[in-house]
Amino acid sequence: MTTLLINGRIHSPAQPDATAMAIRDGVVAWLGSDDVGRALHPDAHIVDLDGGFVAPAFVDSHVHITATGLNLVGLDLHAATSLQHCLQLVADHARRHPDGLVWGHGWDESGWPERTPPGTDDLDAVLGDRPAYLARVDVHSAAATTALRRAVPDLAGASGFSPQGPLSADAHHLIRAAARAQLTARQKHQARVAALDHAAAHGIVAVHECAGPEIGGLDDWLELRALDHGVDVIGLWGEAARDVDHAKALIAETGAYGLAGDLFVDGALGSRTAWLSAPYSDATHTCGNRYLDQDTVIAHLRACTQAGIPAGFHVIGDAAVSAVVDALADVVERHGAPTVARCGHRLEHLEMVTAAQAAQLGAWGVTASMQPMFDASWGGDHGMYAQRLGPQRVHQLNPFALLASEGVPLAFGSDTPVTSMNPWEAVRAAVLHHSPTAAISPRAAFAAATRGGWRAGGVRDGVSGTLTPGAPASYAIWDVEELEVSAPANAVQRWSTDPRSRVPALPRLADDAALPRCRQTVHRGVVLHG
Repeated sequence: MTTLLINGRIHSPAQPDATAMAIRDGVVAWLGSDDVGRALHPDAHIVDLDGGFVAPAFVDSHVHITATGLNLVGLDLHAATSLQHCLQLVADHARRHPDGLVWGHGWDESGWPERTPPGTDDLDAVLGDRPAYLARVDVHSAAATTALRRAVPDLAGASGFSPQGPLSADAHHLIRAAARAQLTARQKHQARVAALDHAAAHGIVAVHECAGPEIGGLDDWLELRALDHGVDVIGLWGEAARDVDHAKALIAETGAYGLAGDLFVDGALGSRTAWLSAPYSDATHTCGNRYLDQDTVIAHLRACTQAGIPAGFHVIGDAAVSAVVDALADVVERHGAPTVARCGHRLEHLEMVTAAQAAQLGAWGVTASMQPMFDASWGGDHGMYAQRLGPQRVHQLNPFALLASEGVPLAFGSDTPVTSMNPWEAVRAAVLHHSPTAAISPRAAFAAATRGGWRAGGVRDGVSGTLTPGAPASYAIWDVEELEVSAPANAVQRWSTDPRSRVPALPRLADDAALPRCRQTVHRGVVLHG
């Protein structure tokens, strides 16, 4: 049976003025005008789009599904505007859910008037002798009650320990594992389903789960991998390989696509754990944390390259980026750039990168898996980045245009639950970057959130992430108020929507524009949402 979608606006470079699309056996079979489509497919099932905008479905290249679901069905602290407001949200949640562990996420003291994170005594005063784990927005530190701390006997000896303040580094990994152990199987299953449903409701048909022994653990990943849901889950396992045999064994054990994702070289800027070459502006006694030594980084890259496996790291600070680029140079010298490029290595976040480093990464085919909402949330002259780094370094962060100009493949994601999973917010954030010279065009941003995600996940058939005959019928139908009809004012963002350019129009992404609303999500011809 052929399904014919008519009376729409089809986003396809193959035919920018298409108003109809035929789907057969989960594949795009034809594009063209409504009248021609009806004549060519007289027996098709007709779906009237009523002017809906049809575009390739999105891929989120960096997610944490269980944590996202726990946030969706549990305690979300993103809205907290002060320490007292945060504690009130915790108290209200505890009253509604009087039993068991309190799991929360999203507080960010950098925007609070007192700029003071929640402490152990603060939480104990609200929750008494109840275990609670409250992760900072970047999930690189967390506040915890005394009751939960007691579950980790050796906590005080771990790096990143604080008797009152948030826990970071190894102490955070230990307390998160203790909290995770108190979740029931039912809670975790409900969370995963909620997160994947949430993805489908935002036009997303595939996600890259960044799993690892210090994130959710092997059981969490294997349970997620076994979940029967229509959204594809591409696994990245963040564990360092010692040699080629170890790399192959880790892939066999986990079933992951690559040994990449959140293999932490450093932490995050908000928690002051990202590894910098110069001290933090608001904490001049520290340059952050380094979690992997150079020998370990090199060994991991060598092992994965020899095994033909995608390798990668979590890198944010400029010192961390330099360490990984230097290690890549070592592997390129040993094995050659073509061999390295064939592996599809990737770097997560890559927020502080120089022009010389971008040129090297482009030459070696290393993908930059980035999160535009980081800049939208914390960029600019008065955001958290400026607090942590000062006025000079803040404008060097998340240089999308630089990386694209050097041929570095871009793949966009959310790092959910850190930022919103809405992919249109990410596309808009890349276009409206706080530093205009770092912004990219809507077309480039949309490609990074669709085709870029498929390529970063190993799908390099040339058609996935597009609507062209022969491509998988993975698309979303959107209600859109307005399409771009002229070039944006910013020269960096300028692109043509003239039909003669064969560039299909995208929704208007200005600050005052309403973002598209997802009506239906379809993956390989199967409806996932709507």
